[in-house]
Amino acid sequence: MAEPANCAKALLIVIWAVFSLYSIEVLAKSRVPISEEEIRQKKNDCYADIESGLWGQQCKFSTIAKENCALRCLSPVCYELIYESDPLEEGEKDFSRSSEYKYCMHRVSLGESLDGIRGSFD
Repeated sequence: MAEPANCAKALLIVIWAVFSLYSIEVLAKSRVPISEEEIRQKKNDCYADIESGLWGQQCKFSTIAKENCALRCLSPVCYELIYESDPLEEGEKDFSRSSEYKYCMHRVSLGESLDGIRGSFD
């Protein structure tokens, strides 16, 4: 038969584990969303990495290739969701997908689901 002290320790460990998991979930959903300034800074860092050759020569081939690589660098998950199946093309200004991408980054920064982002600005 288990000793009362061991039962109490086990109960405390279970309570602590449940509380810890709950706290992590609450913190993940209460983060401050990424700001325009943070996005701008990260994108500039991506451009610098591209220029240094970290992303390969294909990313330096043209302005639009550089932009697609910068978007992939900035948020691989959002790039995959919004642009991977149909990358930006020379001269294209796609404001709807640009808005979806920013919305995706906002949701990612808050730890939220990405369901329903595609087509939300059509």
